[in-house]
Amino acid sequence: MDPVIIVGAGPVGLALALALARHEVPSIVLDEGAGVCSEGPRSVVLTQQTTGFLTRLGYQRAGSDAVYWDAFTVYRRRTEVLRLPLTGISHLPQHRLHRGLRDAATATPLIQLTPHTRLVELEQDGDGVSVRTQHVQNGTSTWWRGSHLVGCDGARSAVRKLLKVRFPGRPAVDRHAVATLRVDLPFPGEARLHREPPWRGDREASARPLPDGLWRLDWRLPPGRPAPETPVDPHATWPGIVTGDTLLARVRSTLTGWCGELPKFELLAAADHTAQQRLAARFRVGRCFLAGDAAHLHGALGMQNLADGLRDVDNLSWRLALAWHLHSAAGGAESSLLDGYETERRGAVGARLRAVDQSMPLLRPLRGWAQTRRSLLTGSFRKHAPLLTDGQLGTGRFGGAPAYPEAPSGVPGRVPPQRGPKGTALTEQLPPTAPGVLAPDLPVITTEGAPDHLHARLGGGFLLLLVAPGATVWSSRHWLSAGLMPRLTALAASLPIPAEVLVTDQYPAADPHTVLLIRPDGHVVGTTHGAEPDALHALAQHARGGPAPITSPDLTGS
Repeated sequence: MDPVIIVGAGPVGLALALALARHEVPSIVLDEGAGVCSEGPRSVVLTQQTTGFLTRLGYQRAGSDAVYWDAFTVYRRRTEVLRLPLTGISHLPQHRLHRGLRDAATATPLIQLTPHTRLVELEQDGDGVSVRTQHVQNGTSTWWRGSHLVGCDGARSAVRKLLKVRFPGRPAVDRHAVATLRVDLPFPGEARLHREPPWRGDREASARPLPDGLWRLDWRLPPGRPAPETPVDPHATWPGIVTGDTLLARVRSTLTGWCGELPKFELLAAADHTAQQRLAARFRVGRCFLAGDAAHLHGALGMQNLADGLRDVDNLSWRLALAWHLHSAAGGAESSLLDGYETERRGAVGARLRAVDQSMPLLRPLRGWAQTRRSLLTGSFRKHAPLLTDGQLGTGRFGGAPAYPEAPSGVPGRVPPQRGPKGTALTEQLPPTAPGVLAPDLPVITTEGAPDHLHARLGGGFLLLLVAPGATVWSSRHWLSAGLMPRLTALAASLPIPAEVLVTDQYPAADPHTVLLIRPDGHVVGTTHGAEPDALHALAQHARGGPAPITSPDLTGS
């Protein structure tokens, strides 16, 4: 089999290459740049789940390179409206993330990094994909052959354009000025969002701690106005720093408002950022796929586009790996398996975009005194303030883990989704045993008797999780060779998918002796009671792209 071709060596492309390598699938990463990410104001907020995912990929410094937040507060004028104590939420400069993933990819023999390579031509047939590239420096042309191709090449994706996939949406939903500063603020370890601050000139300002005593400051800019002309300072600590008078005035007034007087600060990097809302019409065209910014753009209300790009990776990597290893006998089953990526991920991102569109009038009131006065009198801001934290913290409708209840891959019976407010479907809105939800991170025991956590076992094969009360009380040497365990272990080896058996003491909403089949990305395929060979084989066949089981447990409550 030819390797998978990945176009784009940003965080999403590198993460995909590392995820495929965990499945023993080789890849070629074509990078138009030199492979070095310059320092700047871009950053990413990581949940505990995302940090664990990056660590499993090989970026072992994902936790130590970031700074963890103690709380997130929301202010309006001079009043604290909301305070959320936090656990497991960290903030990481994007250049550190890129460097960590690149170091891991460089150390992985299955990954070939090819810098200074621009994609210019793409052809595909029933057996693979051929692409022609041009060397950026000397113009040399090279043809490459791959089993599949994934475009992770950003908002101006060459892959998307060559595939002639439309990228509709809104080009300007939110505009922000962003700056990285070295400064001491009076709320260390706390992220703050300040709506209508008491100083003049700003509608919304936020401060988010970064490692090494740095802070990222954001200001929401008025819509419809071009960015001010800001000269580049050639003597800046970081290249490309923007130091316009308007920005410096904004920095001084914001710091004075928070500190009471202007503290000593060092401006390290700054930029204007325009949040777009775009969704590719297709995520798959034959053997070619889109992921990350090449497939979707959303950044309004603090949403983290990179977090959804990493979810694309987690969803696509196991499908590509299974199709790659089963290529000789795949046929239509492979097509159905790979179709599930577009169905699930495009549906999930589309739901987020709809949620933002529906919530924007609540969180961005119409301009004018009458509308603002009504908002103040009704207290709507306090009521809807929690929505402002969802995208930035990776929770709720704007950032939480999605459920995939309508997808054809691994969801028996096409269980109708239980929709939340504004038409979204989230893991927390479905029972933990429902097909498509993300399984919670529980303590588990391996068949060798070693303790671990469920999410730490993700990213390889499928998981067969047996719910066995008392497993943590009794010595594993007694029950590993008794009861259901021998049958379940033999059954796992006979399934048409790679599967590992784990045992947990209890699982929410699951009866004793329940067996859950869990995908490599952590989403539940389905459940059986005990080691039922026919039922588990049917679930496994469906998970790899086969037909849905004829019978399945009633999970709708009807």
